[in-house]
Amino acid sequence: MPTSPTVRPATPATVWLARGRHVGPAAEDVLRRSLHRLKDSRTIDDFREAPASGGESPVRVFEARWRVPDRVTVRARLSLVPGSGDTSEWTLVAEAEQPWNQAWPSPAVKFWPGEPDTAWDRDTDTGLPLGGISRLPQDDKAVRRLLRNAARGAWAVHVVVHEAMTTDERGQVPLTRWLPPGLRHRVVEHRATPQQLRVVNWALRDHGVEVPRGGAVVLPGSPVPPGYDAADFSVRAVFLDGSEPADLTAAVTRFAALPRPLPDGAEEALTALREEWQLLTLEEELARQRELVAMYAEALEAMTRSRDLYREAAERAHEALAVYRETAEAVPAQARPSGMPGASPFQQLTRTLERLKGTAKVLRPTAPADGADTSRGTETAGEGADTDTGAEPARSER
Repeated sequence: MPTSPTVRPATPATVWLARGRHVGPAAEDVLRRSLHRLKDSRTIDDFREAPASGGESPVRVFEARWRVPDRVTVRARLSLVPGSGDTSEWTLVAEAEQPWNQAWPSPAVKFWPGEPDTAWDRDTDTGLPLGGISRLPQDDKAVRRLLRNAARGAWAVHVVVHEAMTTDERGQVPLTRWLPPGLRHRVVEHRATPQQLRVVNWALRDHGVEVPRGGAVVLPGSPVPPGYDAADFSVRAVFLDGSEPADLTAAVTRFAALPRPLPDGAEEALTALREEWQLLTLEEELARQRELVAMYAEALEAMTRSRDLYREAAERAHEALAVYRETAEAVPAQARPSGMPGASPFQQLTRTLERLKGTAKVLRPTAPADGADTSRGTETAGEGADTDTGAEPARSER
């Protein structure tokens, strides 16, 4: 019998998630220099670097804290895992004190530098740049493989745009230019040439979506978020003339606002942010110490209650043992040969019951044999008694 898949928890409204790939050497040094520069410019309040739990683990963890408009504090944690060659995988989780507003700055720029020569903004599922335009490959099988990986991804928002005609420079403006700052490092834009419409829809057929001619569609990702309908996130016409594609921008923004399940690995990253956070202010450190003191006091009180319960139970056990000893001494000892150990009161009682049981068996009358004539035996016994009674007076007269 097939088992139902595990239901994933939904992404909290206060959380911002992103995952990417840094292509190039010394990713740790790039992060350190960027964080120092951001702290010196007061773009962030503070940051801290700490090795991840596990001793000699190659994973590096960077924590940063800053404030967004309305003095809302944001805490963020970026974990960096070295990959093959000069690549490194990074996972970034940020959580605010209020529900996340996509108008706030992207947490990615609070860690990584904004220089174009720093290749940290690569999507992990496809290897394509986050926030830029990516042309689909010319090979049909490569297109299907790429879009399959894009449709299965859940960390980034993948958008497929079909060009009704070959565009000029005005049409080479990425969609993220008009998106809110919080979405600019979470969107991958795939561009299909006019002659690729058939192969694109063939590749997307298994995912239940279709790109209109000259339009666009937002891929659902996996798992599909509740409330996703391909018709609601499909745009029939996108004018690539340098003007804002308002319908497509609205569709991407609506999709990002859906209550999406946490993608693979996000739950562990969010738990680490909440439970292993070390970048504390003085007030937060005092509050944590007060919580520890209260926790220790509660544990001490529980231990004291347990000690009192154990003591009371021990006293009752001693009282019961004393009563048992007094009862045992009150039972008279039976006569026994010298040198034989005395029997306990329970053993004496058992032996007495056994003797009474044997006596009852001896006193019990014997049942007559089967088939015997009990009435005739009674008459014979009676006649014998009468004869004896009559003979004795006759002898007395003589």
